[in-house]
This record gives sequence, structure tokens and C-alpha cells, in this order.
Amino acid sequence: MSEKGSISRQQQKSRETREKIFQAAKRILQKKGYEELSIKNICEEAGVSNGSFYHHFKTKDDLLSYYIEDQPKIDPDLLELPESVAGVKEGIIQVYMNYVKYCRELGVEFVSEYYDTKNQALNAAIRMERPYPIVTVQNYVEKAEQAGIVSLNVGIEEFTTDIRMIVIGNVFEWCVKHGDADFEGNMARSLGMYLDAALCKGAGLPG
Repeated sequence: MSEKGSISRQQQKSRETREKIFQAAKRILQKKGYEELSIKNICEEAGVSNGSFYHHFKTKDDLLSYYIEDQPKIDPDLLELPESVAGVKEGIIQVYMNYVKYCRELGVEFVSEYYDTKNQALNAAIRMERPYPIVTVQNYVEKAEQAGIVSLNVGIEEFTTDIRMIVIGNVFEWCVKHGDADFEGNMARSLGMYLDAALCKGAGLPG
């Protein structure tokens, strides 16, 4: 029991340190912008050592990526396979409504600075792990295809790339307008139009 409690306290301390580092980065982003977001500045603002930073994160972009990906995950029950193409479409849009909500919680200032062209956490060609929403959507669509519910009019890689670009465009529009945009409405409409074109009825279950 005591060992378990000790691990739990250690995990709690680790979470608190990560949160302290993130809050420091968030303050720098909001006050000074991405250009001033150096590891040195983050550590000074957070009151932690460089070693402590590198214990938790590889780079400053890894730090930002961690918090974009650490959004509340959608309830898996909401993504049970439906019986129709419309249901699959609704499930995908729901994943990104969840993402929109999280962007709002992080704040337009933070998200604006995160979506910087220098932030390599956004570069799908080099990042080690793909972001949570697109992985969820890919797995969901592949399961729906295997079950014969839907068929894709494009390859799965093209599909996920297209969705990622639509999402980035909507986030950018929201940031450029300093939050004065119909974030939810624009995201649902543009994704919906794309999904109408990309998804069609599957062949049904074999046998």
C-alpha cells in the first residue's frame, strides 16, 4: 500500500511540475508571443531548472503539443459504430466540436501563438505521434469501412490530410479574427460539406 501511495504522490508532483511549466509558457505566449518562448524563458518564468523541463518535455514545441493533445478525450460510447453514413459523419464532427471547445478553453491568445508556422509540432511530416483527434477519426472510419457501413471516395491518408487542413483553416480563421468568428458553425459546416463528398454508403456486412 505504502509503495502505491508513494508512486501516486510522485505522479501528482510530476503533474504539478508539468502544469507549472505549461502555465509559464502560456503567460509568455500571451504577453510576448512565440518568438520569446525559449526554454530558458519558460524555466525562469516557472521557477524550474532546465533539467526539470527536459525531464518532462523534449522541446518547447513538444510542450505545446502535449497540451493541445491533452484535451479531454471524447466518450468512446459516443463513437460506437452507427448504422448509416450520416451517423459516421455526425461522429466525426463531434470529435472536432470537442476540439473547438478545448481551443476555447485554452484561449484565442494561446491558440494563436501555437498555430505559428515555426511550430514544428504542427508539421505532420516530422512529428513522432499524430494528434489525438485525427487518430480517433481514422480508426473510427476504418472500423466503419470494415463493417460495410461506409466507403471512402479517397484514400485514408488523403482523407485524414484533408480533414487536418480543414481544421487548421478553421482554427486559423478564429485566431485571425481574435475569436470573433462562428468557430463551431464554420467547423461543422466545412467538415460536413467535405464528408458529404468523401463518404458514401458501404457495401454492407458480408454474407
